[in-house]
Amino acid sequence: MSLRGDSARYRGEQRRDALLTARFGTGEQALVLVAVATGARATPYAHLAAAEACQLIGRAVGRSHQRLAEDIRAGRRGDLKSGLHRLTDRGLGRLRASAVEQDLDPEEYAASLRCLLLPADPDCRTRVFFGVGDGGLFRLRDGEWQDIEPRVAPADTTGEPVLSFGSPPAETPEGDRLTMDLGIPTPPSPYEPAPEPPREPFRFRASVARPGDVLVMGTEGLAEPLRGEPALCAYLARRWSDRTPPGLAAFLADVQVRVKGYADDRTAAAVWEA
Repeated sequence: MSLRGDSARYRGEQRRDALLTARFGTGEQALVLVAVATGARATPYAHLAAAEACQLIGRAVGRSHQRLAEDIRAGRRGDLKSGLHRLTDRGLGRLRASAVEQDLDPEEYAASLRCLLLPADPDCRTRVFFGVGDGGLFRLRDGEWQDIEPRVAPADTTGEPVLSFGSPPAETPEGDRLTMDLGIPTPPSPYEPAPEPPREPFRFRASVARPGDVLVMGTEGLAEPLRGEPALCAYLARRWSDRTPPGLAAFLADVQVRVKGYADDRTAAAVWEA
């Protein structure tokens, strides 16, 4: 569910959030992707950047969904983390390239991106979250909220060569650009300046769901009041603690409950575990 905030509504601006839900594959081998994105604040193309970020990650996951589904069922968390890191970096790199192609500032034509991967196999209880940028990941268990947003220390952005973070130098002393693994000189980027990879740390979490859990992923517009307003937490805990999820209209009403001091767009995806 994605809603325009009071601030954007007052100013007559478009919603900066975007939401994509897609199913890849069939039967118990299928994989469901839920992606939410938020465009950069105070930029005229924020809504377009958010929508494009969701589309890019949707195409990337669609191409790799069979391998991803196998890794999830087999519990290969290391493979999942590295693979999804690469897909996310490539997608956001293409977003920056798209900005340059449109003669836009890549810093303005940018978006945070947060995703859930949910296997259709009822015997697989693993839920995978990954993304870059602000927002929140929460779990309602036994009537109590748990903030399970992956914490990223500054040290996580350095170390072993991983695309975007701790990578080897991008150029030789002579100015030749290098591939990441082999050090083979490659032609300069056709874009000037060359699109850069995202600077935000990559976030990943694979968790095992229990019956009765409610897993909630949201953009910053929902995450901030959930973290800062106990009254909202208590209200939503009462509303969402039933094993049966609310109807669409009730869920919409719950997500858009007004909280003084919070007027950003709100996008939420929630999973009720049977």
